[in-house]
Amino acid sequence: MEPELLVEVTRGGWVESRHCGHAVVVDEQGRVVAALGDPDHVTFLRSTLKPIQALAVVASGAADAFGFDDAEVALMCGSHAGEPHHVARAASMLAKLGLGPDHLACGPQPPASPTARAALAQAGAAPSRLHNNCSGKHAGMLALARHRGWPVEGYHRADHPVQQAVRQLVADLTGLRPGGPAWREAVDGCGVVTFALPLVEVARMFRFLGRPDRLPPALAHLAPAVERIRRALVAHPAMIRGEGRSDTEVIRATGGAWIGKVGAEGFYAAALSSGHALALKVADGQERARPVAVVALLERLGLLPPGAEAVRARWRRVPVTNTRGEVVGEIRPAGRLGVVP
Repeated sequence: MEPELLVEVTRGGWVESRHCGHAVVVDEQGRVVAALGDPDHVTFLRSTLKPIQALAVVASGAADAFGFDDAEVALMCGSHAGEPHHVARAASMLAKLGLGPDHLACGPQPPASPTARAALAQAGAAPSRLHNNCSGKHAGMLALARHRGWPVEGYHRADHPVQQAVRQLVADLTGLRPGGPAWREAVDGCGVVTFALPLVEVARMFRFLGRPDRLPPALAHLAPAVERIRRALVAHPAMIRGEGRSDTEVIRATGGAWIGKVGAEGFYAAALSSGHALALKVADGQERARPVAVVALLERLGLLPPGAEAVRARWRRVPVTNTRGEVVGEIRPAGRLGVVP
């Protein structure tokens, strides 16, 4: 199935660009309740996988063994903006492991936060591996290796037990077979393994973040770890991304009734406390289309949770401005998402 029109960008009242993609929403039973494009579209999760990777760490007992607090657990799930409190938490995690920044397999990366980036430049300092948006995830993976007695060296490689543990957890949560026709693997931007899965299976996997009580009996032992991750994200939403970013703001506005995680190249998945979950891929990878499409889809289905009014006001239609600060157009829902219910 071809991708479906999701969002259009206007200028001076004329449509200048269009963004298409695929999306699917499932209910608490995992049944498809809405789809745009192909719900079985196979694509890489990228950083959207981070809460699941963090689940492998928490469920193993590693987070408790090394005394990670809720802010540090939340950072493991995040694509942080390199703000000082993000960097400090990543450093704290490594210190608890008796390791340092050089043990992180992710490369140095300038902070995504303009303020943090400017402060670093003003200080004449170069970005470090701690500034990498994935440093919390990597610190968590190092904790898993330490806790299990596995080698720290090469923890990011596909054949290392850490990545094998994550792979098995994804397989358990989705019922998919690694190496099967609906399963692909590649190296992510930070050096670890990422998976490409059908959108509908990603949505079904994510719904457990909203309703851990819906885990199947064989996976019920994961419920306390899922609940700990939920609690950490609700208590420290800034750790999943940063101030003003959609991942942080939807958790903060809804008190955790909506937990979402972006991934590179226009990917997104979210869990709702109603038990519903969604997965979305913008075909051309443009991130500007993602929050507009997600808000419009949830609104159309009547699934925006209480407290989401501020999120809707910000991302239902996004102004396009020029360098003078003048509004010259907008990013708005299109196609079926643009039709008023």
